[in-house]
Amino acid sequence: MEQEQCEDFMKHLSRWLFAGFLLVCLGGGAYLWWQHGQGVAPVPEPAPVAAAPSVTEPTPPAKPLIRHPIEALQPSLPELAGLPAVGDSGNLVKDALIDLLGRRAVLSFLTIDDFVRHLVVTVDSLARGHAASRLWPVLPTPARILVVEHRDGTYLADGNADRYTPFVRFSTSVDTVKAAALYVRLYPLFQQAYEELGYPGKYFNDRLIEVIDQLLETPELTGPVKLTLTQVQGPIPVTRPWVRYEFADRSLESRPAGQKILLRMGSANARLLKAKLAEFRARIATRNADR
Repeated sequence: MEQEQCEDFMKHLSRWLFAGFLLVCLGGGAYLWWQHGQGVAPVPEPAPVAAAPSVTEPTPPAKPLIRHPIEALQPSLPELAGLPAVGDSGNLVKDALIDLLGRRAVLSFLTIDDFVRHLVVTVDSLARGHAASRLWPVLPTPARILVVEHRDGTYLADGNADRYTPFVRFSTSVDTVKAAALYVRLYPLFQQAYEELGYPGKYFNDRLIEVIDQLLETPELTGPVKLTLTQVQGPIPVTRPWVRYEFADRSLESRPAGQKILLRMGSANARLLKAKLAEFRARIATRNADR
């Protein structure tokens, strides 16, 4: 009897264990199905961290090509800090010019006020179509242009060249070696004035030599030089009509201002000044000069 009861108990226990196992499996599956139905996304893997971009140092701007560096002539140039500013250099420049040329010559031929800026702007404009006389570092030639009238028009008078003789004598008498040395000593002022004129990064000595070369290429005129008087429209009369003479030959009138000045001086005066310019050029040009 007891054996039969024990067997019955074991059979019931087996059924309960099997039913419990089945319930656990069904419950776990139902839970997984419910989680999937709720749309729970899997945890994403962390994105790879991008490497920091490499920093490239900016390329410094190329230095301008300097064809005729003053430093090649005098390596121990005074720094700009050792000289007054251009606007305050009047007394220094005046004294230096008087030491070089003499007080009488300076007062007779040069414009001392703001000499450095006047020289720089005039050098630059001599290579262009017009060089305003109010900005020249030298005083304009006295008296008016001399002309002669012929039936076919107006011509430059032979005696007109005599107006320039005092200035040509003054210029050709200057000691070229000392003049070049003074130019080199004051060069930082000329360079500063040139940059202030609107040429940052440009080199004034290169421009000066370029202009001298252009002046040396001025042709010599033979025969009479015909002129024309430009007409000015308006109710105000012109008080100085002689300043409006131009070369009738358009190939001459279209030349740079510096060349036209030499043409008006006459061939003899122009030859003397060109020889002096060539001497000065040889003193301020470096070995890489192309002439």
